[in-house]
Amino acid sequence: MAGNKRAQGARLSAVETVEIRAAAVAQEMALELVEVTLQKESRGKCLCVYLDKEGGLSLDDCERYHKRLQPMLEDVDYDIMEVSSPGMDRPIKTMRDFERNRGAVVEVKLFAAQNGQKLFRGQLTAMDEESVTITGAQETELRFERKAVAVIRPVIELDEDDFVGVDFDVVDEE
Repeated sequence: MAGNKRAQGARLSAVETVEIRAAAVAQEMALELVEVTLQKESRGKCLCVYLDKEGGLSLDDCERYHKRLQPMLEDVDYDIMEVSSPGMDRPIKTMRDFERNRGAVVEVKLFAAQNGQKLFRGQLTAMDEESVTITGAQETELRFERKAVAVIRPVIELDEDDFVGVDFDVVDEE
């Protein structure tokens, strides 16, 4: 979320305006505001609000939130508003995200290759404003400067037991 200070009298951007209102509604509804984006798409300007809550976000949560926030945004220029969860593999950006994922297996993707690679996998062990540390294979500790990191995401690992009772259609690709 936008945390930059503005000079007195400076106008807020549309995203910053929405963030302020969206955060108030999220707090009122015991939800966590994760992110607000405004993106140009072929169907118009899409205002995306990402929320979360302990135990997971339901479709009903999204619908109630949308109905509560939308009337507060009549002065914001957008065509479509989407409210959703950022998903299980949401990027780890904040210290709250770190605490939620401490000890989890993550992938760290770098902007530029380090030792010939840009993608590293390991257990998330430390993070602060300056760096992120993972423990890789053979208990090797890897430390990356935060400014070199493009994204940190939890690794979602599924096994056969996760699909018990799921009926898949077999697609014949001829």
